[in-house]
Amino acid sequence: MMSPTGEEAGLLPENVVLDVAGDDGDWTLAITDVMVRMQAAVTAVWRETPMARELSKRRQVEISMLLTHDAQMRELNREYRGKNKPTNVLSFPGMDTDTLSVEGYDGPGLPSVALGDVVISLETAMAEAEDAGKALVDHVSHLTVHGLLHLLGYDHEDDEEAATMEALEVRILAHLHIDDPYAT
Repeated sequence: MMSPTGEEAGLLPENVVLDVAGDDGDWTLAITDVMVRMQAAVTAVWRETPMARELSKRRQVEISMLLTHDAQMRELNREYRGKNKPTNVLSFPGMDTDTLSVEGYDGPGLPSVALGDVVISLETAMAEAEDAGKALVDHVSHLTVHGLLHLLGYDHEDDEEAATMEALEVRILAHLHIDDPYAT
């Protein structure tokens, strides 16, 4: 796998703030340079989504990510989705995407918007990567992209939405030198 270079080497888009937290030390052991990989994923999402680029031109965009374990992910999945099992990634939008504009704002500087939170389970990601024969860093990058797209209003509730979101994920992951995760 190639390492991100240039803009993808960890520089965030202008006016984007990323906060990554982990609830145990396994992330730093399992993924080298996790912050760089998360930043690269954010940058690639911004490159391919006009709404994200436009938003950060007019607002400071704040994104939070939590890297956790299956026990906590199970609790979150049960509480928010009614599913009593862990999952690989959950997204919690900070606001409805219809309200992301700043028309009429006349305050000083850029207004700030909490785009939302993305939670990734290390245990589930590790198992999925191993089962698929993928590098863990690539799979976590994919989950990061997937979660960010949900924060930006993309979904996969029906076949048409899923096709649109998956195609966008594939384009974004190509910027990170990651193969199409949906290829058979």
